[in-house]
Amino acid sequence: MLVLEAKLKGKTEQYKLIDQAIRAALFCRKKALRYWMDNRGVDKYDLNKHMAVLAKEFEFANKLNLQARQSSAERSWSGISRFFDNCKKKKSGKKGYPKFQKRGHSVEYKQTGWKISEGRKYLTLTDGFKIGKLKLIGSRDLNFYQIEQIKRVRLVRRADGYYAQFCVDVERREEIKPSKKTTGLDVGLNHFYTDSDGNVVENPRYLRKSERKLKKLQRKVSKRQKGSANLRKAIIRLARKHLQVSRQRKDFAIKTARCVVRSNDLIAYEDLQVGNILKNQKLAKSISDASWSMFRDWVEYFGKVFGKVTVAVPPHYTSQNCSTCGTLVKKSLSTRTDQCSHCGTILDRDHNAALNILAIGLSRVGLTRINACGEFDPCQLDVSLSGKLSH
Repeated sequence: MLVLEAKLKGKTEQYKLIDQAIRAALFCRKKALRYWMDNRGVDKYDLNKHMAVLAKEFEFANKLNLQARQSSAERSWSGISRFFDNCKKKKSGKKGYPKFQKRGHSVEYKQTGWKISEGRKYLTLTDGFKIGKLKLIGSRDLNFYQIEQIKRVRLVRRADGYYAQFCVDVERREEIKPSKKTTGLDVGLNHFYTDSDGNVVENPRYLRKSERKLKKLQRKVSKRQKGSANLRKAIIRLARKHLQVSRQRKDFAIKTARCVVRSNDLIAYEDLQVGNILKNQKLAKSISDASWSMFRDWVEYFGKVFGKVTVAVPPHYTSQNCSTCGTLVKKSLSTRTDQCSHCGTILDRDHNAALNILAIGLSRVGLTRINACGEFDPCQLDVSLSGKLSH
């Protein structure tokens, strides 16, 4: 599934109608969650049936397209099923019990309730809210795909305007020549990552660099009178700055992950539980600013696109063990150099960890689930890699 995004240009009245549709979708989502709480044992099909009941009881819910109401119920069920999965896996800590969302930012249509022009320049919403015709602005050309391939259309409200996301049923594949290289990645805070060749990528620290501006905008929000137009303007300026920081992080993660995957045939990285690491209050902001999880997601995604192997390895003792002889060299987090008393190896701590990660990844290739083109048998996978990867 490929998601293409375009900005929506319309009139102020149309934007207000989109807001009404978003509020109706949020209402349906909350009602679906309440129905599950009051009637334990119901499944996702029961939640979809309950949407028809809401349409009869509430006029504004009836204005929303039937499949858009069902999409809201499906989003509630995704949170419920995630909670059940965490309970079955006996996940430590909180299991993620579904909560009522305070604010909604999107409404999703399936294959009814919208029309797109033949030139793919205009989107028309045809449900009960009568949003009408909106112009699509963006660099993504929808003419490459048939209208039948567009399975869902999502309207999203952000600080800088309204957007349409098109979920296209197409599998993205790109063929490139094998690089005959392998790499191990150790993410950190001093450097964004260090690879097994000793190369480092600096941590951009977008949030830290924007903190001064964000604090200034936050003070302006606090000083404005409640309910005034100036308060709304100040909130929008603050939200746009936060949106800029999040987009900078995403852009950096995408470009860095793409470069890493294209340059190597096998990428090994740590299977970090970032949620547990964020419990450290002293490092939580810096870890969130580094966005390790987003980087890993894009590495796995581009691994599928380019047909490369991505392996997640357990992070235990990757920083403590010597990469040359395997001797355990205990060190605190402040110690940045690995000095092995057994073999005399002296390496940077992150470089040593990256070498250990690569070694574990190569040993686990035939035993782990990997992201590569097609489904392979582990035995066949080892044979196919032997001619492509340089150890």
